[in-house]
Amino acid sequence: MSVDGTIDGADLVPAPSNSIVVGHDGSDSADYALATALELADQLHVPVIIVRAWSIATAPRPSNWVFGYVSSFDEYSAAVHDELVQDTHSTVMTFPAGSVRYRAVHAGPAKGLIDLSRDARMLVVGSRGRGGLAGMLLGSVSEQCVRHAACPVLVVRPRT
Repeated sequence: MSVDGTIDGADLVPAPSNSIVVGHDGSDSADYALATALELADQLHVPVIIVRAWSIATAPRPSNWVFGYVSSFDEYSAAVHDELVQDTHSTVMTFPAGSVRYRAVHAGPAKGLIDLSRDARMLVVGSRGRGGLAGMLLGSVSEQCVRHAACPVLVVRPRT
């Protein structure tokens, strides 16, 4: 497995054209989307870019955080990146031959995924339905990705 620990700030450089971009927010739905993206990438022999969008409100505390210390933007970005790697480690390890890169982007989830996947082969996102009729509806991020992404979008829903 090849792993690149790229940490991105405001720079939303598009992923390579042969890659599969997958959004991961730490949810079970995102884990299922990641597993699907890794399986597709394994079959197609293309790299996977795992993306987590963040804001100061959603970022975990940096490891060097102490009361009274104001962490830098880079420290928050590194904390998001580290959490993303930790959250996805077990799923990524099921496909050891694949090439995986991690991107922590300071942007809204839909905007970050749409911008990063502009040149990608495919964008994979999870659907976060709530059961019943509402369970048939797309979540707001997946809906925005379907409407606005320049590449094909696969919305993955766990089998029930």
